[in-house]
Amino acid sequence: MLKVIRNRREQGYRTSKYPREPVQLYARYRGLPTVHQDCDRELARTCAGACPQQAIDADNMMIDLGRCTFCGQCEIQSRGKLVTFSNNFELGACNRDELVTSGSLPALADHSKKHFKSLFGRSLQLRQISAGGCNACEADTNVLGTPFFDLQRFGIDFVASPRHADGILVTGPVSHNMQQAVLATWEAIPSPRVVIASGCCAISGGPFYGSSDIIGDLNSLIPVDLYIPGCPPHPMTTLHALLSFFK
Repeated sequence: MLKVIRNRREQGYRTSKYPREPVQLYARYRGLPTVHQDCDRELARTCAGACPQQAIDADNMMIDLGRCTFCGQCEIQSRGKLVTFSNNFELGACNRDELVTSGSLPALADHSKKHFKSLFGRSLQLRQISAGGCNACEADTNVLGTPFFDLQRFGIDFVASPRHADGILVTGPVSHNMQQAVLATWEAIPSPRVVIASGCCAISGGPFYGSSDIIGDLNSLIPVDLYIPGCPPHPMTTLHALLSFFK
């Protein structure tokens, strides 16, 4: 006990002051991108053809954040003339169509479902499902339980049983082997229930897009209420989305 007290005094208070104070992520972080409308169309088509996720619409000068893995190749190849990535980690969206953008997203707090705020604003219990992912999204979700993020201080926690949950947070491209498990978990949660698609794999299939071995789009299996893009989503992206949508 004395050792614990000594360590606590030496380390001090480590929990982030977000959202009371803004957070600036490291310079190399790739957040919300801007697609420059004045970019040469031929250069845009070249970058779109090189995009491994087919996330760039060169004709309409848009990028699909639901497919994007934020690899940055479009910014590197165009030298910033087509796409530049910002440090903005606020990427959550309520509707799949909102993730197809030229550089802006609707304020999530203004578009969230108000009845969810009234139902789960004080306490939200989620069951996390890894539906065939690489474990990157799961790792960055687990980080939210560490002292720095301390998700529980907001009344949000992850539980072991769907019977104790208010909703599910799904990561991974939903392989056919996991399809029934996802449905069974969702059905076991009492209504009203929330469905969150976290990461580009759950939103669109991500790098596995088009594979015959996956469902790909979680919304085609069960209705999704909240989308959190990224590969994987930064913990701050997930934290902002949950707080904006439910609190």
